[in-house]
Amino acid sequence: MGNRLVYIENLGCAKNQVDAEVMLNCLSSDGWTLTEEASEADLIIVNTCGFIESAREESVNTFFELESLNPRARIILAGCLAQRYGKDLSESLPEADGIFGNRDLRQINSFVKGLKKGKTGLLVPDYPDPDAEVHGRGRLFGFPGSAYLKISEGCNHRCGFCAIPLIRGALRSRPYDAVMQDAHDLVRRGVKEINLIAQDLAAYGTEFGNGRFLELLADIAAIEGDFKIRLLYIHPDAFPPELLDLVRSNPKILPYFDIPIQHVSVNLLRPMKRAGDEETYTALVNMIRNKLPESVIRTTIMLGFPGETEEDFEAVCRFIEKNRFNWMGSFVYSREEGTFAYDLTDAKTHRALSKVAQKRQKKLQGIQEKITSEILQSYVGKEYDVLIEELIEGEDLAIGRIWAQAPEVDGLTVVMGRSMEPGKVYRCGITKVNGVDLEAVRI
Repeated sequence: MGNRLVYIENLGCAKNQVDAEVMLNCLSSDGWTLTEEASEADLIIVNTCGFIESAREESVNTFFELESLNPRARIILAGCLAQRYGKDLSESLPEADGIFGNRDLRQINSFVKGLKKGKTGLLVPDYPDPDAEVHGRGRLFGFPGSAYLKISEGCNHRCGFCAIPLIRGALRSRPYDAVMQDAHDLVRRGVKEINLIAQDLAAYGTEFGNGRFLELLADIAAIEGDFKIRLLYIHPDAFPPELLDLVRSNPKILPYFDIPIQHVSVNLLRPMKRAGDEETYTALVNMIRNKLPESVIRTTIMLGFPGETEEDFEAVCRFIEKNRFNWMGSFVYSREEGTFAYDLTDAKTHRALSKVAQKRQKKLQGIQEKITSEILQSYVGKEYDVLIEELIEGEDLAIGRIWAQAPEVDGLTVVMGRSMEPGKVYRCGITKVNGVDLEAVRI
């Protein structure tokens, strides 16, 4: 197969990105080299997302684009879509040379070796013994200076709308020592920002009785080195209040909280299998801000869940206006077979509600963008460390992020200045707000 070049197209979430990094590391040990050009590759891996319908469509469209761009390459559909619909895909997608699930990444090398031209290989294995799993990563995707650290797989919350447990299974915390080894490795490499990821960080270790998340977080923060820790995704119904004291006492842990609340109407939250309500979620936000006034809180709202009325939507708008989250993402409910909510509506009703939800989403995003822009004004005239992600070619400009901006989901900071390097941190003065982004000058 020539000089064995592999191209990986990574779709979906940060957890998928980590899987792609692990697969690449396995393949590298077998003589494969990463290429940035799909047209040059001998092997193409489309690492798919299978969370909602739009993500599945994107995955399949991307597959066909890459297949037509480079018809001579072997092409594999991997990731969540392959895990969830492996058998169906192997029958309906003869163009794929292989369908490879995401629960045992160790097997990617033998799977690739076993591919036969003109025959779709299928491997959707279950998880191996925890100690047998591979987590090693060489090349990190994403921008320099920042990396994701996955501490667990799967989820035990079983929210009514969510297909993640169908794809990733029940909660499966990574061995403590393996996570620590990963963290030490990232610090040794000079990573400035370690983003902890899981379906619910606070659930780490709870499948064995007592959770160990706070202990793990304290141990990672105790590693010597110049780095920060960001917490991405904590379930609102299981937020540990003790976390706030740990964050307050440890400057390495950023007071940044990603808490996807999804909705505030009890009419929707109960069939969503969520325990909270407007009052308890507002109390959670207030508790965080009282303990850590400088904290940044991000949330996610789902619109178009079965039964959502105009009153339910108005309640969400009031909640967002009242609590003034720094950042908010939103998405339209996707009817996922195998979930509790699937039978709450039929396809026709769902399509109608989705159209309404898309209009509501525009209104809600408008409300949030105004709030974010107003909050960002408080950063103007102050100095912050900016982690530079990339340089703008031919200009004395760089794009980066201050601590209040998480990778890929929040706004950015555009920095004027010379001789900056991606992956390095520079002290900058914030000069203005531009929409949901900041502008700054290097000091």
